[in-house]
Amino acid sequence: ESMQLCSALCVRQCFINNSRTNKLSISFATRRSRGRNYDAELQRCGLEAALVDFGDYHPLKPIMVTDTKTRRGTRKGSTSSSSSSSSSAPPDPLSSMLDGTDPLSMFAAASASETPDLGRRKREKEEEAVGPDFEPWSLKRGEILARFTTTEKLSINLFMGSDRGKATSQGSAVSEKVRTRLEELDDLEEGSQRELLNLSQQDYANRIEELNQSLKEAWSSDQKVKALKIVIQCSKLLSDTSVIQFYPSKFVLITDILDTFGRLVYDRIWTMCSDPRPLPDNFTVEDVNDTAKETCLNWFYKIASIRELLPRLYVEAAILKCNRFLNKSAIQETLPRLTAMIRGIGDPLVAAYARAYLCRVGMEVAPHLKDSLNRNFFDLLGTFRQISSENVRAQLVLQMVEMPEYLTLYSPAISWILQCIAYRAPESLLTEMMERCKKLGNNALLLNSVMRAFRPEFVAARATDFIGMIKDCDEAGFPKHLLFGSLGRSLASADPPESERLTILNEAWKVITKVRSPQDYINCAEIWVEFTCRHFTKREVNTILADIIKHMTPDRAFEDAYPQLQTVIPVQSVELHFQFLLFSVLQERFLPFLDMFQKDSVRVEVCKSIMEVFIKHQVELTRDPVILNAMLHICKTMHDSVNALTLEDEKRSLALLIIGFIRMVSFGRDFEQQLSFCVEARATFCNLEPVLVQLIHTVNQLAMETRRVMRGNHSRKTAAFVRACAAYSFITIPSLSSIFSRLSLYLLSGQVALANQCLSQADAFLKAAVSILPEVPRSISVEGKLRSSESFLLDFINSFLATLLVIPDHPEHGVLYLVRGLLNMVQDYTWEDNSDAKVRVYISALPLLAAMSQETYLYSIPKVDSNETLYGGDPKFLSEINKLCETLIGQILDHLKTLGRDESTRRQGALAFSLFGVLLAHSDLRNNKLSQLAVNLWNLSHKHGYCETRTSVRTLEFIKHQTQQPDMAHLSDMVQRLTLQSRT
Repeated sequence: ESMQLCSALCVRQCFINNSRTNKLSISFATRRSRGRNYDAELQRCGLEAALVDFGDYHPLKPIMVTDTKTRRGTRKGSTSSSSSSSSSAPPDPLSSMLDGTDPLSMFAAASASETPDLGRRKREKEEEAVGPDFEPWSLKRGEILARFTTTEKLSINLFMGSDRGKATSQGSAVSEKVRTRLEELDDLEEGSQRELLNLSQQDYANRIEELNQSLKEAWSSDQKVKALKIVIQCSKLLSDTSVIQFYPSKFVLITDILDTFGRLVYDRIWTMCSDPRPLPDNFTVEDVNDTAKETCLNWFYKIASIRELLPRLYVEAAILKCNRFLNKSAIQETLPRLTAMIRGIGDPLVAAYARAYLCRVGMEVAPHLKDSLNRNFFDLLGTFRQISSENVRAQLVLQMVEMPEYLTLYSPAISWILQCIAYRAPESLLTEMMERCKKLGNNALLLNSVMRAFRPEFVAARATDFIGMIKDCDEAGFPKHLLFGSLGRSLASADPPESERLTILNEAWKVITKVRSPQDYINCAEIWVEFTCRHFTKREVNTILADIIKHMTPDRAFEDAYPQLQTVIPVQSVELHFQFLLFSVLQERFLPFLDMFQKDSVRVEVCKSIMEVFIKHQVELTRDPVILNAMLHICKTMHDSVNALTLEDEKRSLALLIIGFIRMVSFGRDFEQQLSFCVEARATFCNLEPVLVQLIHTVNQLAMETRRVMRGNHSRKTAAFVRACAAYSFITIPSLSSIFSRLSLYLLSGQVALANQCLSQADAFLKAAVSILPEVPRSISVEGKLRSSESFLLDFINSFLATLLVIPDHPEHGVLYLVRGLLNMVQDYTWEDNSDAKVRVYISALPLLAAMSQETYLYSIPKVDSNETLYGGDPKFLSEINKLCETLIGQILDHLKTLGRDESTRRQGALAFSLFGVLLAHSDLRNNKLSQLAVNLWNLSHKHGYCETRTSVRTLEFIKHQTQQPDMAHLSDMVQRLTLQSRT
């Protein structure tokens, strides 16, 4: 079944005699194209080769530029050069701008010129400062608030304010001042507070925030004593452990108020020192004026007057930084004293958090004073025996809190203290800590914090020792699987000795697999999966995955553990260990494990994450059946999630991932297997149009690869294979909804078929492209905006015309049937109003017809006979070309005439200049009538001054250059008649 596209446009004589079109008149009865010798033209247009003697010159060698300034006595009007440059090459403008100086060399010289003392001070400052590798308290704050919650009712004492706090003492004696301060601070005990009971956790947090705002308001209104009372009151709340599960969160909320108070006091004193000149950051005590020192001392005296130990300790720690204003060694002297004061706190939990706050303030103010931090920690170790005392046990029984839950309350405090101590600490300190843990009977809580605090490299090197210590721990107080979880985190970042890895895995998994709670089990197992994949074989990995499936399948426990299972896949930690993911995919338990993600949204996100990592890190093409099966399953899961409600961005994202996988598949020389894969993929991903487009490109590439392997000489088998590839594309293209995707793929597939000598298939592709041209809409959506489709359609038609040069005519459809069919479709297409697109297509078709009339075509397809061979310059064929050219030029001139009547002079000039360029390049201008037509078109294009002068000048220069060629001398007469005109 063939399309009847060979109805020719009617041929007519064109005669136009109109003054508005500058009397364009010509008869085309004898019109013919200019004969072309493409090889000679290419050689003439090539760049002339010239020998260059570089000598010592090299573009990367430095250029020395010397400037000779003119003398002041130079007479006025002198034409002598004011500067001269001497070099082996032209001066470098970038080098001359630098005046011979290199900025990098300047920086290096400046660095080298630093004095030894300055360099030493800089190094000391870097050692003292806390770097970005130190995890700040702000990152732990949110985690603590989310982890330690309670449903119990809470109580709080709100400060109500008192007029007595505003009274000032007039006495001059020191004892009178002290008595006044005590009276002000005792105001809290005289009815100035109100107790609020039965508060929820959120209400409690809101009340604390109200106190924080009250503190700021009191400070801004110059009620400093009231602000101090609020801070004292909040500090007292830290001694209340009536709801012990909430204590870590309470500590976080109240220390925020203490931090605010310390910042306000410090800024206040800083401001007093900055008048009139700002105080530098690295100020010394000598830079502080007496007024600021006295104010600072006054604050410390007020705090020293606080009777209760806990608020006095916390408030003084809050303003510890203010010691910088008093004495250079004040902080160094104060930290040991505050550390010793904590020994007076009886409750071990309250004391632990007080030490944590002191460490936090100490790391901010003086991180180099590690001795005080170490002393603080060793004091903490001394209080560990109190945890199992009768008083603590009685309190836990009263609040119905189990010992393991109670011990977890210490974790934030101990972990923070150890983090401060272990920061940039030597490896010997870890050895000392391990010895102290053994002396304390391998306290599980302490051991867990040690493994988390020190560098993973240090812990991994001692993994076997830690396992022995974990075995000796008492599991009743702190579960061993949590200890193995902490050890696993370190081993995920650093590798233990190779000889110990199997023993470590066996010992850890013996404990993990016995955990009954699915949530506790998966929390620990997820940590050890990566370690197993990195260091062991398929056997161990399959065992781990099978054990996870066994624990998480009963009662659909996996539904509550999707985040942990996503890590097991893995999706987040494999960026550095792609082999881990690839290794997981190769396991027989991988797909059953993936099936545990029953929730569609979670499953799709997991699949997307896997594919992103696979595409990013898979370097080599693959044909492994296990990988292909797993990845096809993942891609199908993503594809099947697409429905009518799926957003276009989501569809595009999924399509890009699937396309990335398709590009990674290669069966080498097994082309039939590759085509079978594409057939299966087409059926699997039929709802994602970009994937279908990629599959068509893949099959076309497969056909071209077959041609390359066979070097263009197809056997019977390969010829049938490339025809099968063409059939695949011909069947798939109509399923696409995008009209321009169909057009471009029809054209591309036709070109591929033609290159493989499949003439009937190429003919079918091109006819199909012509047949759907009327379906092209006048506007299309591009990035969410409607745009005219004319520019896209013109680009396609130009590409199509270029292909038609090498397409041989069909013996049953007549001469130039595809060209005529295309022009018919262009003529019948509904173009936009006031559009010149149709005429531009006609102008673009003229060079094609001129090229078809040549004895040798500009390009051809190997082993494909084009019309140059079929017709061999037959006069009847050339006559058909001439007739078609006559018709096209007649249509163009009619349109120019219409534009002249419509006063569209700018469009008329542009089209006339385009047609002039075509005639100049392709027609035989020795014909006087054609030459006259070209001159008339030039004059028409310049008549109203809209033609760009630069383009016109360059065109004239080109014509004059062409006249120098022996066969182009006739242009010299025409160029004399081409003049430049302007609108003026």
